[in-house]
Amino acid sequence: MTPHLQKQLQTLAGPGYRELLQRIQRGLEKESLRITPEGRLAQSPHPAGLGSALTHPSITTDYSEALLEFITPVDTSIEHCLDTLADVHSFTYSQIGDELLWASSMPCIVNGDDSIPVAEYGSANVARMKKVYRYGLGHRYGRLMQTIAGIHYNFSLPAEYWQRAWDDAGRPESLQDYVTARYLGLIRNFHRYSWLLIYLFGASPAVCASFLRGRDNHGLEPFDDKSRTLHRPYGTALRMGGLGYNSEAQKGLKVCYNSLGNYVQALRDAIMHPHPPYQAFPAGQDGDYQQLNDSLLQIENEFYSTIRPKRVTRSGEAPLAALCRAGIEYVEIRCIDVSPFAPLGIDAGQIRFLDTFLMYCLLQDSPACDDAEQAMQAANLEAVVNRGREPGLQLQTPAGNASLTELANGLLANMTGIADLLDAAHDCDLYRESLAGQQARVSDPELTPSARVLREMRERDLPFFRLAMGYSEQWSRHFRQRALPAESARRFEEETIQSLAAQRAIEAADELSFEEYLARFFGQYRTLF
Repeated sequence: MTPHLQKQLQTLAGPGYRELLQRIQRGLEKESLRITPEGRLAQSPHPAGLGSALTHPSITTDYSEALLEFITPVDTSIEHCLDTLADVHSFTYSQIGDELLWASSMPCIVNGDDSIPVAEYGSANVARMKKVYRYGLGHRYGRLMQTIAGIHYNFSLPAEYWQRAWDDAGRPESLQDYVTARYLGLIRNFHRYSWLLIYLFGASPAVCASFLRGRDNHGLEPFDDKSRTLHRPYGTALRMGGLGYNSEAQKGLKVCYNSLGNYVQALRDAIMHPHPPYQAFPAGQDGDYQQLNDSLLQIENEFYSTIRPKRVTRSGEAPLAALCRAGIEYVEIRCIDVSPFAPLGIDAGQIRFLDTFLMYCLLQDSPACDDAEQAMQAANLEAVVNRGREPGLQLQTPAGNASLTELANGLLANMTGIADLLDAAHDCDLYRESLAGQQARVSDPELTPSARVLREMRERDLPFFRLAMGYSEQWSRHFRQRALPAESARRFEEETIQSLAAQRAIEAADELSFEEYLARFFGQYRTLF
């Protein structure tokens, strides 16, 4: 344990912090494909009983009309957060007929880009912008990539925590700048250590062969002699590698997290400057919008990263403008696979470890990074995605190569004090228990979800599709049989009605042409500096 971390833990063990640690704020955004009973991507429109995907606070869609996204509000209770997500699932199942929710990150049977319907949001300018953005993603990266699902974990500490920490630090700058700097430190450390999350929780070592039909350069191996499944024998999370949210075009984009200004400038430039390969797609010529613009990034959300600094935006406000206005409010963790082995794709033990891990990233010393270190981080992430369970796998460190096992054990040992603090704050031993579970996975890679996926396929003689379909059917029965509390049912029904009314109000209030709307939106980026 470094002296810096030891000092931070001593401070948190002092009076006043216990209650603040009970109020860690979290929220979940969980994606799930709607599929037919036969296991193919649903072609039906967004179910009317789920309200408006544009304005519903709990249920929306991501890239595809078939890719549902469930959103929980900010919550200080892990159990309540998961109960809320379970209620969303139960309500959704009451509205989708005989369709199911796919229980894995890598998709069901797909039949090329044309089989993937782009999400619809209505006729308002904001709705059209969302759809055009998705068309642009499809042209740039292909629609298949957009059928991959994940779980985003939003994490923050309460305002009272930051006020106390700022006071204890001697008020070195404005409170807003202090909070932003601390979150940036968390993000830099997250990039240093996020390979550990990929190893521990990756659950996508294999994919249905239909996903890669027509592609020969994927580097995967057939799982069996029938070639229905492609896999990497020691892979962990193919979703986070070259098959998933990884862009060759963006590899030259140097995004620095040493200051908010560095981060904003890099993304702003990528949004404002044309990228010649994308000029082949219309961006408003003669009213034809196949993308929002021909820049490297249409908007900042197109930048693929395992973690994002975030702030809740005002109506019509660009995310970068919100960060410049008031600093970082929370971080969004984006590298979590949907586990087929849990009804919700995630469970309380995993969340407790995520909180422990993120507090470690926050409290540990976080020096500035440079291009060389970022290249090393990218290499480590790629190695763990593709070969994370390979015996003797070596990762890069500034001091030279070291084994994944050695590095993982060292990181987990350094988190012990944080787990103890969180247990003390909650009068439990569940954080230490979760930490011990991760230490067991490092000692025995067969305990990881990625190993379990391949083991069950092998032992049950199933291709990936059949394994994931079986779990999809199991969790469908689970949520259809689960009693939805009457209060929750009423709330979702009201949200459905209110969301449809809100969409109509937005459409009625539009006064600008679409061209004027986009010009006003993108004009925000010109005034950031």
